[in-house]
Amino acid sequence: MTDHFDFPTLLRMLDERSAAFRAAVAEAPSLDADVPSCPGWTLYDLANHLSEGDRFWAHIVLNTAPGDERPSKDGLAAPREREALIAWLADSTEQLLTALREAGPDRSCWAWWEPLASPHTVAAVARRRVPESLIHTYDAQLASGTPQELPTTEAVDAVEEFLATVCTGTVPWPGEPATMDYHVAEAGTWRQTVDATGSRFTRLTAAEAAASKPTAALHGTASEMALLMYMRVPADAVRIEGDADLLKQLQDWG
Repeated sequence: MTDHFDFPTLLRMLDERSAAFRAAVAEAPSLDADVPSCPGWTLYDLANHLSEGDRFWAHIVLNTAPGDERPSKDGLAAPREREALIAWLADSTEQLLTALREAGPDRSCWAWWEPLASPHTVAAVARRRVPESLIHTYDAQLASGTPQELPTTEAVDAVEEFLATVCTGTVPWPGEPATMDYHVAEAGTWRQTVDATGSRFTRLTAAEAAASKPTAALHGTASEMALLMYMRVPADAVRIEGDADLLKQLQDWG
């Protein structure tokens, strides 16, 4: 769990990002607009996906335990009329927030990730849902033709949360051992190490980052780095040093 944000702060961020998503839906020219960052999806498809996720995790945090089989989704589709869709999105977020508050941050629950850096807890679920709403708000803005930089505070944690939840695991790295440093202008440096034991990360001090000699290093703002990790921008959106092929290898592996 991050030492940056407590549970109430994560819930506030989730509420704010969900509101930003609804605003993007409200401003879009059409619910049938294509989402460039999600090929084959319309804005309606994106909204349905996010609301389905909120309702899915609301059920999980109250009704599951680690080791359970993956729960099924409720199969309910969001309404296709814009005003009703926005109300549905708001209700979906409220269902999730209510469930998170009722369960409390320390309750254990099912989760799809390995519990190495991100535990199978309600707090980790809350942390996971913030970048989900963050990145999908960017997707919705793209569909409207008005993409915005990600808010710095949320983007910084999205970088670390991605490394902790998505990139930490025990699946063996198929190539030679390698290290990737992620230098975020507003926040410092994280290092991802991949080898036969899997993938893990650590936060580097400024001195360690200055003296390090990784296989490759990425330099960018928090917004650029988070969008790159979620493959919303191309590799040249950030500055790359060292073995430029490592980034593509990591993306293909993931």
